[in-house]
Amino acid sequence: QVQVVESGGGLVQAGGSLRLSCTASGLTFAHINMGWFRQAPGKEREGISCIKWNGGGIYYADSVKGRFTISRDDAKNTLYLQMDSLKPEDTAMYYCAAGGDGLGSTTYKFWGQGTQVTVSS
Repeated sequence: QVQVVESGGGLVQAGGSLRLSCTASGLTFAHINMGWFRQAPGKEREGISCIKWNGGGIYYADSVKGRFTISRDDAKNTLYLQMDSLKPEDTAMYYCAAGGDGLGSTTYKFWGQGTQVTVSS
């Protein structure tokens, strides 16, 4: 059974940083593309970053480019999202997803329950 679990969300002031983590089990993590998505109240889910199984392909949405960094540690079955220079508009539920391709949410097979990130102004 595949399980995807996010952690690391919280409340932070604008300009601050957070690091999200995502552990995935029940799959061969090293051979799986991974992605981060977010959804703010009243808005559609947005793909913000993804990384291919071999770490070779990394993509960011324009809204986070230059501020967020995605990485993975295959030995720990863990995906990370380092978020710097956070803005109030980054406030959302953040989701980790496995088994898809690119920033399109419909391609991903497995999803976590999400972790809330709130950025105060």
